[in-house]
Amino acid sequence: MEEIIFPNQIRMYRRLRGCSMQELADHLTVSLSAISKIEKGYRRVDQEQLVRIAEFLDCPLQDLFVNEQNSQPEVIQSWRREQERRNKVNEKSGLKTLGAGLRQIRNDKNLTLIEVAESSDMTLSVYHRIEMGQREVSEKELKNISKSLKLSVEDLKEAIKKLDDKGALEEIIQRNDAKYKILTAPKQSLSSQSVSFPESKISVFGTAGKDGDIIVDFESETKKVIRPQQLNNNKNAYAVNLSTRRLGTLLPSRSILFVDPQEMVSVGDIALYYKDEETASIISVREDENGKLYGLRWNPDERIEINNNLNDLHKIVFISL
Repeated sequence: MEEIIFPNQIRMYRRLRGCSMQELADHLTVSLSAISKIEKGYRRVDQEQLVRIAEFLDCPLQDLFVNEQNSQPEVIQSWRREQERRNKVNEKSGLKTLGAGLRQIRNDKNLTLIEVAESSDMTLSVYHRIEMGQREVSEKELKNISKSLKLSVEDLKEAIKKLDDKGALEEIIQRNDAKYKILTAPKQSLSSQSVSFPESKISVFGTAGKDGDIIVDFESETKKVIRPQQLNNNKNAYAVNLSTRRLGTLLPSRSILFVDPQEMVSVGDIALYYKDEETASIISVREDENGKLYGLRWNPDERIEINNNLNDLHKIVFISL
């Protein structure tokens, strides 16, 4: 079962540009079936892929998202019906209970998401979807997960059943549902995406530097904006003005990048890479054949070597267009 990430207008723009699905698949180096699922909103698309799709289709990034302002009502309604249907399927098949149980047991054992994912021979995104209750699990995968948690499959099932019987998983399921709704909701205007609470503003920094770099002086904020809902109660998050033209026309110049310096950065993410205390570059995180991370900048393409201190990488978790 594929996770629904967001409804999109990729197919419409591809047809307007006279491009085939195969051409887009070749550009992203994915299969033709993957493009079909992406266009239907059934397959995960990471930040880097979104940027590359917008670049290929020569359109602003925000135009790819279905939203209340520029999308046909039947498209939005169809999306919502599909999301509701899949949520019901997941609930009936017990995926939400399984995911919540795995999360509770993993936390009890003081294991991280990436530790369990790697020892289960899964990508982080796949295992995260399992814990969110949005992906089916094969017998082989469940066996690998059980081994990672140092339990037999039977003991793992029994432990989850006991937690469910005690009502210990309901809160986790509700949190997962709330997070999933945020991640998969059709994009709207900034005012409708954000919820205003007392002290809900977030500081914005950033002025233009040399060579497309951004100067981030944390003692000199440029303004405050409404904090996106998914960053509520995150005291470490901050925002940066898009004060560089290295991205060309992919993002409007007024865009604001919301950053979480404590969020784990992985391959495919967009991040700020700090060369020193104040100078940062916007990069796409890549991995070479030796497993070493490096950054890629655009317009023109430029490889950026990343030092061993991953604290210099701050993940961009949300973009206000």
